[in-house]
Amino acid sequence: MKYKEAIEWGSAALAQAGVADAKLDAWLLLETVCKINLTFYYSHMQEPMTLEQQSEYEIAIRKRAERIPLQYITGEQEFMGLNFKVNSNVLIPRQDTETLVEEALKICQPGMRLLDLGTGSGCVIISLMKNAHGMTAIGSDISKQALLVAKENGKLHEVDIDWVRSNLFENINGRFDLIVSNPPYIAQADLLELMPEVRDFEPVGALDGGADGLDFYRQIVVRSKDHLNQDGYLYLEIGYDQGPAVTNMMCAAGYREVTVVKDLARHERVVKGRI
Repeated sequence: MKYKEAIEWGSAALAQAGVADAKLDAWLLLETVCKINLTFYYSHMQEPMTLEQQSEYEIAIRKRAERIPLQYITGEQEFMGLNFKVNSNVLIPRQDTETLVEEALKICQPGMRLLDLGTGSGCVIISLMKNAHGMTAIGSDISKQALLVAKENGKLHEVDIDWVRSNLFENINGRFDLIVSNPPYIAQADLLELMPEVRDFEPVGALDGGADGLDFYRQIVVRSKDHLNQDGYLYLEIGYDQGPAVTNMMCAAGYREVTVVKDLARHERVVKGRI
C-alpha cells in the first residue's frame, strides 16, 4: 500500500464508522505510525509503505473505527503547548481546561504552595509549574493508575511535584495558597448522551459528578477552607451551565471576589474566589 492509498483507505474506513474528522484522524495516525511529516508525505506519497508500517496503520485505523479516542491510540495529547502522555486511565486534556491554567497563572508567584485535586494526567499542575517558577506543588488523585501517568509526565517535563494518592483531601496535609481542580462534573443522566469516544473509553470516575453534576463541588468548596492559607485562592473548572450554582456555593462558604470566567468559546468555564 502506498502512502496516498493508505490515507484514502483510512479516511474511508473512519468516515464509514462515523468518525467526524475522518481524513484528519487518518493522517494523524499515519504520521504517528510512520513517523513522517507533511513534507515527507507529499514528496513520497506514491511510494509504498513497509509491510510493518502497513500492518500497524491498519490496526490503528481499526481501533479508531471502534471509536477508541485518537489520543489513546497515539498515546499523547497537546496541552498548553506541551505534549502529555495519556492512556485510558486518565481524561484526555482538553483546550477548555487551558482557561483554568491561564487564570491561575495570573496569580502564581514565587513562594506559593499549590494543590491540584484530581490531577489525572497532571496536565494542569505541570503546566502551572512549567510556566511559573519558585513554587511548590502537590498533585493528587484517587486513582493509582492515573498517578502513574502524572508521574511519567512530571518526569517528561522535568518539574518537581509531589504526587499523592488521595480521595479529595483525605491524605492532604498542610495549607496552600492556591487550590485548583477540574473535578468530575457530568450529571449522571447525561453520561449516556456523551460521544462514544468519551462515554465508552474515558474513565467514568473522572466524569460522573453525581445526580446533578455538582457532588464534588459541594465537598471541595467546604473542605478547601481548611487547607487554604489566609487570602488563599480556589479555582475550579465547571460545566458550561454550572456557573451560578458553584458561585452560590462559594459565596455561601465565605469566599470573596467570586468570579466566573468564560473560555474561548464564550462558555462559562472557571469559577474562582478567595478565602
